[in-house]
Amino acid sequence: GKQWYQRRVRGFRDYGLEHWGSDTAGVEKCRHFLLEWLSFLYRYIPVGLLEVLPQRINERPPSYFGRDELETLMCSPRSDDWIRITEMVLGKVPDEFNFVPKHVANSYS
Repeated sequence: GKQWYQRRVRGFRDYGLEHWGSDTAGVEKCRHFLLEWLSFLYRYIPVGLLEVLPQRINERPPSYFGRDELETLMCSPRSDDWIRITEMVLGKVPDEFNFVPKHVANSYS
């Protein structure tokens, strides 16, 4: 549960900073790719929440609260919540920061 999500996010951060560097440009590059990953990942929900197995394609998952703040933020469709996750592991975003996800789930619109 909670530890799995924390390990994944921190692992992504660690590998990103190792690859792009820990200077300002490297941190922001890591933040960008972490946000893109979160914009894709939020659509995957724990199997225990599914009403029908197997899940049907294009079936919208039910709204739910996670077991902790991080899990709830990771399942959120709002990019502001994903930005909060990056702030937990990479520090505050710059004032002029703007993120528009590339991955948009058309079936959820």
